[in-house]
Amino acid sequence: MTSDLTFTAIDFETATGHQNSACAVGIVTVESGIITNEFYSLIQPPRNEYMWQTTRVHGIKPRDTQHSPTFKELFPSIQSLLTNKLMIAHNELFDRNVLRKTMVHYGLSYEELQLAEMWECTYKIYRNKGFKPARLNACCEVLGINLNHHEALSDAKACAELYLRHPFVATLVEEGN
Repeated sequence: MTSDLTFTAIDFETATGHQNSACAVGIVTVESGIITNEFYSLIQPPRNEYMWQTTRVHGIKPRDTQHSPTFKELFPSIQSLLTNKLMIAHNELFDRNVLRKTMVHYGLSYEELQLAEMWECTYKIYRNKGFKPARLNACCEVLGINLNHHEALSDAKACAELYLRHPFVATLVEEGN
């Protein structure tokens, strides 16, 4: 592991196909190569509405979030975990858009978080190393990383582990392809 890496890994689960429908978040803080903080919360999505397709993926249902905070209510608890951090996600475009669109939905300023325009993406990193497939669960299986897939904190922790290991994972060379 590398001791100079400091970053924040994040994973969202959504309740519908809309990227402003966050229903769970996992956030892992890594300082000098060591996980120093883990945060998890269910989130009540807008109108507490779910699509059966998303519930089938992550198992979260309206009854699970009916008494959970909305993202606007939760935001003061996570703002300092995100502000001006190097952000990592396994599908950075998805998680970055969920954060941005959920904040816009609740009238919160994404720009005040002072985040990079694009985040580091472990999917792209491992795909470029030759991992096929490069899905989170596939990468974790190859590297022996514990994962309860589609549980936001477990996904964020696995993403953090992948990012910590990536400098030491040699590029795979596939013969015949």
